[in-house]
Amino acid sequence: MRLVIARCSVDYAGRLTAHLPSAPRLILVKADGSVSIHADDRAYKPLNWMSPPCTLKEADGDGGAKAVWTVENKGGEKLIITMEEILHDSSHELGVDPGLIKDGVEAHLQELLADRMETLGEGSTLIRREYPTAIGPVDILGRDAEGTTIAVEIKRRGEIDGVEQLTRYLELLNRDPHLAPVRGVFAAQEIKPQARTLATDRGIRCVTLDYDALRGIEDDKLRLF
Repeated sequence: MRLVIARCSVDYAGRLTAHLPSAPRLILVKADGSVSIHADDRAYKPLNWMSPPCTLKEADGDGGAKAVWTVENKGGEKLIITMEEILHDSSHELGVDPGLIKDGVEAHLQELLADRMETLGEGSTLIRREYPTAIGPVDILGRDAEGTTIAVEIKRRGEIDGVEQLTRYLELLNRDPHLAPVRGVFAAQEIKPQARTLATDRGIRCVTLDYDALRGIEDDKLRLF
């Protein structure tokens, strides 16, 4: 991961345009290629970002700028970061992350949903829970009634970071000709409006899960009476 603290302005050009005026900001460049710009508030949410896959080109600045970064994704959207003063620039190897350890509710949701795939639609079937990928396990990999592969990300509370996580999984899974095309399903007990909007924009289906209803379904498997 590369950490850069700089006084900079940021311009986004894509489906719309946006401008961040000059101010000190933190820029994160992650190993997966993503770039995000942060202020010293808003908790973990960036002011602007570019999801992978994308390319980063660095050039010398002019007119008082120290450097200009151009970040572009495969859709042609661009982030142009004009750095007037670089206060810090360091890189760190974080290694392979062990992944998020889900709390009891999320783990149980995954177990219940894997056993009740029809919750996602009649005819849906399970391929595998915790399907391994190079960037972490997909909660559930399955198939819908038409035989299309579905990748399911399960959260107790569905927020934007969960949609971003599923987007990365889909990008990777769709490179596998044995699985492609792979469609995303974002399943949570509660899905925030911003997360639902982002998911819909990316063609990801949202499913609200009723934990109590799933848990209350009697299991008729392995019953003696």
